[in-house]
Amino acid sequence: MTTSAPPVSRRSELLALAAAGVTVVLWASAFVSIRSAGEAYSPGALALGRLLAGALTLGAFLLIRREGLPPKAAWPGILISGLLWFGLYMVVLNWGEQKVDAGTAALVVNVGPLVMALLAGWLLKEGLPKRLLAGMAVSFAGAAVVGLSMSGEGNASVLGVLLCLLAAVSYAGGVVAQKPALKHASPLQVTTFGCLIGAVACLPFSGVLLSELGDAPASATLNMLYLGVFPTALAFTTWAYALARTTAGKMGATTYAVPAIVVLMSWLALDEVPGWLTLLGGVICLAGVGVSRSKGRTRVVATAEEPGPVVDPAPDAVDPADSRRA
Repeated sequence: MTTSAPPVSRRSELLALAAAGVTVVLWASAFVSIRSAGEAYSPGALALGRLLAGALTLGAFLLIRREGLPPKAAWPGILISGLLWFGLYMVVLNWGEQKVDAGTAALVVNVGPLVMALLAGWLLKEGLPKRLLAGMAVSFAGAAVVGLSMSGEGNASVLGVLLCLLAAVSYAGGVVAQKPALKHASPLQVTTFGCLIGAVACLPFSGVLLSELGDAPASATLNMLYLGVFPTALAFTTWAYALARTTAGKMGATTYAVPAIVVLMSWLALDEVPGWLTLLGGVICLAGVGVSRSKGRTRVVATAEEPGPVVDPAPDAVDPADSRRA
């Protein structure tokens, strides 16, 4: 016997969509702010400063709302997402953006939704459709084109692309770990304690942060604080709010607009525009994502028992009941 998920109200859907929209815009702005603040702060110091600002902001809201500690069942997901997404992701992304421009970083990191689907298929037993595997191959080919387009600037640029790919993997792993935690704790609780865990993981960079604070211009420090309050505290909370009301795959799809917004923002704020070959690689990356998210064609078959069409899934579709038949 199977049970269907409870229906989601139209109002809840609209609120989730609005929350996702806030997340996309603020995360796009983060790529530009990281690029700017990275001129004065090293990757680990910038991550720690951002996470401390985010944790203080989130902690204040948590106290005001009196939500307290998350239940025990939520802690495994919070711990993993805190280490991968708030900790590792932010350090390697900061490092990568010191090697490549903001638009290129956003294009490469947007491979994340594919990796997210792969991890969900492996860890959550959701299956590995042929289109997902084909899409991954296309996207990583696009990432390779981006890497080749940057190779004229030396190995450091290729290293930047690889760091952004690592950021995509850690981001995807964090989302997959966060989704189950949201069944037991509120979005604010999951985000607050995930951010706090990430900040604790980055504490070894505290000495570097203190030394760089004295020499950094005010604009760089303000960018770091902006990253903590808005793209971290606010955007990660709106992301968790929306993620709790939809699937990880659909939420990953909302981030497809980020690279285009980042290219526009970096052009206006930093006068940075990726080269044509880099943009081509990014388009290939997104094309792979589109292939992975597309649906196979359906065909109509007739049945003797009951007249009328019956939809027969395409060969690469995954039947949720397959695991129960095994």
